[in-house]
Amino acid sequence: MKVFGICASPRNGTTDYVLSEALAKLESHGFETVSFNCHGKDLKPCMHCDYCLEHKKCVIQDDMGEVYDNLQDADGIILATPVQSGSVSSNMSIITDRTRALEAVDYNLLRGKIGMSIAVGGDRTGGQDFAHLSNITYFMIHGIIPVSGGPFGSNLGASFWSQDSIDEIRQDTYGMESLERTVREFENFLNKYI
Repeated sequence: MKVFGICASPRNGTTDYVLSEALAKLESHGFETVSFNCHGKDLKPCMHCDYCLEHKKCVIQDDMGEVYDNLQDADGIILATPVQSGSVSSNMSIITDRTRALEAVDYNLLRGKIGMSIAVGGDRTGGQDFAHLSNITYFMIHGIIPVSGGPFGSNLGASFWSQDSIDEIRQDTYGMESLERTVREFENFLNKYI
């Protein structure tokens, strides 16, 4: 089975580190993984021009093509975002908004896949829950089954306090435990339903 992870950080730092940890855990259990890192990519916002509805493709030609291909091929999808202004990053908004072009091709294209959310904040309570809810809403709109780590400490997904430092996020034992629980449930759902 294939898992596609999206790192929606404009920098190549803590969010990428956490996503890499999640994908490594899945790889060690036999999953094929591929990731897309927004850092340095050409990603333009959706213009909601409806071109995709008529032509079955997005009018914008940029690095979203790689995202479209991997979303279609994946059995599981991990959305990893830094918290910006109390919710997901602008890169994550671009990616989720632009998925509309896939729905125009086939409304059921993403239905039944398994989804997991990772949120990395500069503060312990900097908006991680709102970022998770945004990712979970995206999953639900597209028929992707959202998975959390359960009701104790990772209710909506894996939540981290990075303090904007790789060294600090490595020491965030609470965050790492939430990642472990969420990856375990994500893997269970993939094995059970895919």
